[in-house]
Amino acid sequence: SVTFARLVSCANTEMKTLTDRYLLTTDPQNALEFNVIDTYQGNEQRSIRNLSGGETFLVSLALALGLAHLSGGRMRMDEGFGTLDPETLDGAINTLAALRGRGTGLIGIISHVEALQERVDTQIVLSRGADGVSTLSGPGCGKG
Repeated sequence: SVTFARLVSCANTEMKTLTDRYLLTTDPQNALEFNVIDTYQGNEQRSIRNLSGGETFLVSLALALGLAHLSGGRMRMDEGFGTLDPETLDGAINTLAALRGRGTGLIGIISHVEALQERVDTQIVLSRGADGVSTLSGPGCGKG
């Protein structure tokens, strides 16, 4: 439970960079489950099971970043950028850019979301070939 509380703290630090609306807390009925406090709704506390797709993304990203912090930055994350509205997507991209600026290390993004692709400078593109063979193009890619 001590590690869980530390994770909640780290996730809330990351959540502040994403939005000022939500805070994570432990469920009063189960100390090893999360609840979300919605500061825009009078600090209403609700289960993470009742979150929308965009809200779930924010909480998942904050938790993943919190876990990465606890693990010394050696962690993979898999989040769904396609569920985000434009404003939330912009906040997520800004957060990832800030992580890069903090020296977090390599951040790889696999996405079909056009707005995200437009904001990422260095890209490796996978293209489907007419003969059923896909090709990679971009920095470091070439025929071997």
